[in-house]
Amino acid sequence: MRCRYVRGILRPMRILLVEDNESLGKYVVQALKEASYAVDWCKDGEQGERSAKEAPPDLVLLDVMLPKRDGFAVCRGIRGARVDAPILMLTALGETDDRVQGLDCGADDYLVKPFAMEELLARVRALLRRPAARLPEVLTVQDLELRPAEHTVYKGGRALTLTHKQFAVLEYLMRNAGQVLSRTQILEHCWDYSYDAASNITDVYIRQLRATLNDTDERYIETVRGAGYRLRP
Repeated sequence: MRCRYVRGILRPMRILLVEDNESLGKYVVQALKEASYAVDWCKDGEQGERSAKEAPPDLVLLDVMLPKRDGFAVCRGIRGARVDAPILMLTALGETDDRVQGLDCGADDYLVKPFAMEELLARVRALLRRPAARLPEVLTVQDLELRPAEHTVYKGGRALTLTHKQFAVLEYLMRNAGQVLSRTQILEHCWDYSYDAASNITDVYIRQLRATLNDTDERYIETVRGAGYRLRP
C-alpha cells in the first residue's frame, strides 16, 4: 500500500474518483488499487464534492459531465473549501476552452478520454509528488496548544503525553474546531481501511482524550447525539 507520513501518522495515500460511468469507474478503481492506492469512488458531483470536503484525499480524479453537479462546479467548490489536494480532470471534452475552464476552476491537470491507463497512472504519480501545503506551526483552541511539526500538545502551558493516534484525533478536532465531525469522518481521517465503519474505535479514543484533558464536563470535546463530536472553540 502506498503511504504518506502526514501529521505524525503513516496512512495510505487516498484517491477520490468522481466518475458516473460504471465501466470506466470500475476499470480506474481496479488499476489504482493494483497500484497500491486506497480509492473512494463517488458517482455524482454532489456526493464527490461532499466527500472531498469532509475527508480531504491526497488527489481527486474528477469527471466533467456528472449528474447533479458538473465537474467545473465541483472543482470550484472544493477549492472554495480550501482543500488543496491536486485535481486531475477526466473528460471527453477536448476543446481548448474546456481545458482552460477546468484549469481556471482550480484543476492541476487535464486528461482527455479515451486515455491510456499508463498515462493516467503516470500523471497521478507526478501530481502526488507535489509538495504538500505548509501546515500551521501552532494550533490553538481554548487553552490547548498543538504543534504539528514537533508532535507536542500543551494544556494551559502543561505538556500532555499522547499516543500517535490520540494526537491525530485531537489535531483533526482542533483543525475543525466548532464543526461537528461524524465518527466515520474521524475514522477515515485518522485510520487506514482496516477498520470497519461500525467500529467503536473512535469512541474509545475520544474517551482516552477526555481522560487526558480531564474533560469530565465536555468543556473541550462535546458529544452531539446522533451526529458525532465537536471540539468547542
